[in-house]
Formats: sequence, C-alpha cells, structure tokens
Amino acid sequence: MKELFDDVSFRCSKIVTQNYSTSFSMGIKLFDKSIRDSIYSIYGFVRFADEIVDTFHDYDKATLFSNFEEDYYRAYDQGISLNPILNSFQITVRKYNIDDELIQAFLKSMHSDLSKKEFDDDEIKAYIYGSADVVGLMCLKVFVNGDEERYQALKPAAMRLGSAFQKVNFLRDINDDINELHRIYFPILRDNKLTEDIKKKIIIDINEDFRVALEGIKELPDNSKKGVYAAYLYYTKLTTKIESTPVEKLLNERIRIPNRVKIWSLGSIYISKKLKLA
Repeated sequence: MKELFDDVSFRCSKIVTQNYSTSFSMGIKLFDKSIRDSIYSIYGFVRFADEIVDTFHDYDKATLFSNFEEDYYRAYDQGISLNPILNSFQITVRKYNIDDELIQAFLKSMHSDLSKKEFDDDEIKAYIYGSADVVGLMCLKVFVNGDEERYQALKPAAMRLGSAFQKVNFLRDINDDINELHRIYFPILRDNKLTEDIKKKIIIDINEDFRVALEGIKELPDNSKKGVYAAYLYYTKLTTKIESTPVEKLLNERIRIPNRVKIWSLGSIYISKKLKLA
C-alpha cells in the first residue's frame, strides 16, 4: 500500500519540522490543511541537507551530501524512496511541478558550505538565492497550485522575503558562523570587523527587503497568507532585537526569540485583519 507509506513519509517530514524549528512549525499550522504536508516535506528536505553541511562534523560530510543528492534524484526518477524525507519531497516536487533549477540552486549553495568560507558580492547573492530564495519559491509553487501567472507575479517579493530571512539568520548566527564554522557571509566583513555602523547598514538592507516582501504577502492566496505573514512578523521582531543588541553580544552568543513572542506573532495576525493582511 503505497498510500500508507506516503502518509508515513509526510508524517516523518512533519516530525523533522517540529523538532528542528518551533517557529516554522507554528507558522505551518496557519496554512490550509490541504498544503501543510507539502510544506513539511520541503522543510524536511532542506533541513536535512543543511544539517549535513553544518553539524555532522564527525562524519565525511562531502560523501554524505553527495549520497543525499544522488538519492533524491533516484527517488524522483523512480517515484519512491525508502528515505521517507526524500519520498515525501519527490511527491511534492511532482505534484506542484517544482522546477529542478530551484533544487539545483539549493544544492549548489549547500555544497559551497562544505569548502567555501568567504563570499564576494556576486557570490553571496548567488548563495542567498540558492539557500533561501529558492526555498521560498518552492513554497510559492505550492501556494499558487499551478497558477503560473500568479507565481511569476509573486516571485520577486517571495525572493526578497527569502533574502531577508537569510540575512537575519546570518546576523543571528554570526557567532557560530565565524567562531565554529569559520564562515563570513557578509562581504563587508572580509576586511572589516562588525561594528554598530556596519550592523546598521546591514539592517537597513534587510528592512528594505521586508518592505518589498510585505507587498507580495498581501497578494498571497488565502491558503498561505496568514502563515507567511506570521513568519514575517517573527523575523521582523527578531531583526528589531538584533538591532538593539550590542555587537559584542552578537559576536558571543546566539540571539533568540522567546516562545511567548512567537505566540505573540501568531496572535498578531488576527489584529492584522484590519489591514487586510491575513
């Protein structure tokens, strides 16, 4: 019974999401039930790839990643995988006709984390596109359910939202990135130390991404608007906290948002109805 195996696969992706990201899990609960499994499957796929390159330090990460990529394409070609995460993801890719270019761009960015430690302006744009923008575009494919015209119209805003999220993550994780993974994602930091002025410039850039992204969020289908807006609220709150955090603290610990604030973000979507955002 393939249907039973597929159901188990999607539930595995849900478990991965719930255990690795409380904030993302809370946001998915605001999506229409008809698309939740597909979003869980996308998260499970990108999370496992990210875990390989970022945390499995005692293992041959290059081999693990190569096997993961090969196993995905084998799953897609055969229409099944005994890896439940890959099985659920390939089903979603087929169902919503997710472009392989998006998957290739993502895998390329993850692969660069195995060896690359610094990025110039062009390289970081490509990296952010592959590591964040395309994940938003995969989700957008699910949200619009085959409406290519709507997908193309919302694509720029979805990419800006993905970029904003990734840049915020870079600032949030800058301590681990620099001190543990020895990576510098902001080109301006290749020859300069992080200062309050540099942090301010980065946050101005992030807020401009958020401004453009919000216009796209307003136009999302009802099946996903509330969930994406909740994520937007969470990340803008995190940005505000990072902005008020001294650089010395950013460079020594990971900034976190308490669960009560995450719950506030979800509750705020109801207030936003007055603004026709949710």
